[in-house]
Amino acid sequence: MYSILLKILFLFDAEKVHHFTLNFLYYFIKFPFAKSFLRALFLVENNALVVKKWGLTFRNPVGLAAGFDKNAKYIEVMECLGFGYVEIGTVTPVGQPGNDLPRLFRLKADKAIINRMGFNNDGADIIVERLKALKDRKIIIGGNIGKNKITPNENAVDDYVICFNKLFEYVDYFVVNVSSPNTPGLRALQDKDSLLQILSALQKINLAKSNPKPILLKIAPDLGEEQIQEIVEIVTETKIQGIIATNTTISREPLTTSSAIVEAIGAGGLSGLPVKEKTNRVIELIQEKSNKSIDIIGVGGIMNANDALQKFQLGCELIQIYSGFIYVGPGLIKQINNKRLDNRRLIF
Repeated sequence: MYSILLKILFLFDAEKVHHFTLNFLYYFIKFPFAKSFLRALFLVENNALVVKKWGLTFRNPVGLAAGFDKNAKYIEVMECLGFGYVEIGTVTPVGQPGNDLPRLFRLKADKAIINRMGFNNDGADIIVERLKALKDRKIIIGGNIGKNKITPNENAVDDYVICFNKLFEYVDYFVVNVSSPNTPGLRALQDKDSLLQILSALQKINLAKSNPKPILLKIAPDLGEEQIQEIVEIVTETKIQGIIATNTTISREPLTTSSAIVEAIGAGGLSGLPVKEKTNRVIELIQEKSNKSIDIIGVGGIMNANDALQKFQLGCELIQIYSGFIYVGPGLIKQINNKRLDNRRLIF
């Protein structure tokens, strides 16, 4: 059924269809019994799926990656579709429109997406109001934070601090995003000095609170081995809770889509199946260089339950999906959770 629907949706502009579909679901769940109907279809509830990390309880290990619900508008929808947690954002201090249209492209032959959204979001204040309005939420929420495009890198730490303080009471964990390729100069913040400054500033504020929140760092899949070694050292030094591996890649390999089509699309981050092996390699390197002492959320190229199982086998207790959610639909969440249960039965 979803494959037929997908063929229809893929006839239209990617970003317009994204908003149309989410808005349809947003209003659909307001009907009586709609939430119960969706949960019955997609939610797998089993104590064996529960993940307890950093003082938080995730009802299952499958999360929605940042970038899908940038403005915290669809959290209730995602809860009904079976996610264990949702990561909103990337949130910046001030709302911004992002990059020019078009900025979201499908590579159907590769089960991939190229985006150059550019941190388009409503800004921290509006997003906080939406989070305040959530009633009786049953899902963990992560806050992915970044800097405004107009903020120079030397002042970037100020933007992260602003977002951290504004969102603190309304999210369960934070993700520092310095790895999107779609904000000019942002990836330079992955350099040791810049990253240490940002993470140290946030941890200082965090640890002064009576209820510190977990902080994670989201990194690019394009980092070299030495850069990953530095990041492991910084994570260890600042004592943040872990790493999200990975964001989108600027690489265009391996792709079966013609080079002419890819070149016509232009700049942007590539996600989906082609990034799977790059992400897995980064996870392996983090594990190797940290002696498996750093918690990792695995994201990148998860298009079926076996792809998710690979991430679990590499040591990730939590994973996130984005492109796979688009190409496979909410049934992917259920497939992964059922596979996780089957695998646990085999082990125990």
